[in-house]
Amino acid sequence: MIQAFRAEILSVSHDPQDDPAAIRHEPDGLLVVEDGVIAARGAYAELAGRYGQVPVETLPGLVVPGFVDAHVHYPQTDRIAAHGDQLLDWLERHIFPAEKAFADKAHADVVAAFFLDELLRNGTTSALVYPTVHEQSVDALFEAALARDMRIVSGKVLMDLGPEGLRDTPASGRAGTEALIRRWRGRGRLGYAVTPRFALACSDTQLADAGALLAQHPEVLLHTHLAENLRECAEVAARFPEAADYLDAYDRFGLVSGRAVFAHGVHLSERACHRLHESGAGIAVCPSSNLFLGSGCFDFGQADRHGLRLGLGTDVGAGTTFSLLHTQGIAYQAAQMKGTALDPFRALWLATGGSAALLHIGDRVGRLDVGQEADFVVLDPCATPLLARRTRDAGLAERLFALQVLGDDRAVARTYLLGRCAWNRDKT
Repeated sequence: MIQAFRAEILSVSHDPQDDPAAIRHEPDGLLVVEDGVIAARGAYAELAGRYGQVPVETLPGLVVPGFVDAHVHYPQTDRIAAHGDQLLDWLERHIFPAEKAFADKAHADVVAAFFLDELLRNGTTSALVYPTVHEQSVDALFEAALARDMRIVSGKVLMDLGPEGLRDTPASGRAGTEALIRRWRGRGRLGYAVTPRFALACSDTQLADAGALLAQHPEVLLHTHLAENLRECAEVAARFPEAADYLDAYDRFGLVSGRAVFAHGVHLSERACHRLHESGAGIAVCPSSNLFLGSGCFDFGQADRHGLRLGLGTDVGAGTTFSLLHTQGIAYQAAQMKGTALDPFRALWLATGGSAALLHIGDRVGRLDVGQEADFVVLDPCATPLLARRTRDAGLAERLFALQVLGDDRAVARTYLLGRCAWNRDKT
């Protein structure tokens, strides 16, 4: 099946901070999709003649790659906007009680379906997702993702030091992880991530097991939290007195490599940044949740000095929005607190190609290149009266920045998966 979409098209092929030529923009473009894969992209005037027999659908608005959420918790959906407390107390008060309910597969099914539909409504087509310690929480998410044909990476949480009802053992954690990898390997657009909750939730034995699992399965990712909150960092330092810093506590168990995605990284030592760069590991920056929990602001200047690989995550439910579009605007504000004015094109890169590269799916999604899967979003710069007024007669950079700061799910007119419209704001 061949489809053709005429629209204004924008993508960023690599970090534009390093190369402004990374920005690719067709004011009047044509995107040709064959069997869900992009077959051609370019100016309409140049391509239209080659595809004259293909019906063309005109999309009003700005077409960008589908957003890629580099860190989000689906079991925390119902605890978004939970008042009070910083990280560790917030987990105990709000999150752990909610996650215990995922022992019930039927409950997990309902939340997973709502969660994925909410991603699509916000223009997110791929994500690296935390489930819970329960195997069935992974099954529920993967089943729902398979039904929607979404590109989702996830894996059973490991936490043998967790509270009652959210606690596995090194043996059961490893067995459950192995079973899930066998059960879901190669199915649809799914990927697996070995997922220790964070350093304080796992025994040394379990962290060593996580390293062994990574070594045995070179196709899987490592997904965990790093240096999010000052109290957390202090408790990790007390738990691992021999470690040079928080990252080193993971490194001693073989968890720091090019396949590792660490969420947050708000409080990183210079040594840790050097090691992250050396290893190829990356950081999922989560500005909304860092502000909401009072954790601090990610230091883009420090990251850039060390050449760190970065992506962008909503981190729902500490994150206060499913919208990666709006999260780009929050990232700008958080970066300002550290003296960096985040460029709107770089923010878009972080939420698309940057996150995709972090998840090792950058060859498949994130740039709207020929040969990539046709996951894309139609953004409406006139979604609200204020947006329409602000973007009237504005140039591309100003329109994009206004969408990031003032936009949210209302600005997502349509979301496409493999060339198929999976969300249409006007038909709900």
